[in-house]
Amino acid sequence: MLTTILLQAAAGATSLAAFAKLGAALGAGIAAIGAGIGIGKIGGSAVEAIARQPESTNDIRTNMLIACVLVEGVALFAIIVAVLAIVM
Repeated sequence: MLTTILLQAAAGATSLAAFAKLGAALGAGIAAIGAGIGIGKIGGSAVEAIARQPESTNDIRTNMLIACVLVEGVALFAIIVAVLAIVM
């Protein structure tokens, strides 16, 4: 979906609105990449913490899931804002 939007925005990039749509599509992509990197770091740190203290597995897992949900929520909000900017 984003590829199609990027191609359409690049093809008709003669007006300021087309550049805004291109920027919004790139922003959505960056938000998704950032969320992936953040969740990867959270998961890696949680696995390392569980390896060091196996008795705290449940507490670490709970905190990891809460952090992942918060990161995913922010990324979803950013993608929705970018898609709304494309549509408007």
